[in-house]
Amino acid sequence: MQSLQNVEIAADLIERARAGDRDAHERLYLLLSKPLYTLIRRLVVRPAVAQDLLQDVFVEILRSVCRYNGSGSFAGWVRSIAVSKALMYLRSPWHRGLTWVTADGVMALHEEAVMDAAPMDADLERALDGLPALSRAVVWLHDVEGFTHAEIARLFRRTASFSKSQLARAHEQLRATLKPRAGDLACMPLSRNC
Repeated sequence: MQSLQNVEIAADLIERARAGDRDAHERLYLLLSKPLYTLIRRLVVRPAVAQDLLQDVFVEILRSVCRYNGSGSFAGWVRSIAVSKALMYLRSPWHRGLTWVTADGVMALHEEAVMDAAPMDADLERALDGLPALSRAVVWLHDVEGFTHAEIARLFRRTASFSKSQLARAHEQLRATLKPRAGDLACMPLSRNC
């Protein structure tokens, strides 16, 4: 899985982008679009919304790159923009009621993404998608992106205890969802004599 932490951005590319070089802007998009989409997609269930947010993030990056002062990593700066945009969407009333689940747990709104997120185990993907948006965001930010509880608390304008409790509840729900059923293990031979 490609992560923003693994993307190397040369200082001269950033300087060219800050100067308005369109080739540098395109190169940044090519380097960052997949890991950014993966991050956004894990925070936001609907692929079409994630694609829209990705475009919003790049507009913000290109609009603000001249203000990037070099303190901290460029990828970290970009990641903070993406997380902020995704969380603004999750806090908005527009996303509520848009995710409909049928009686058998299948999403009723399926849209093809222009860009696929990094592949993930299908059971894990379903389990994450089954979490409330807030819990899914906390799990992804903490467990995958490496945010601390204090950083998550600042993003959500809450306390670190909020982040910890959301994570604990989400982990409990994920364990329950992903726990193998008794029948799944019944067919496994314990020795060669079975």
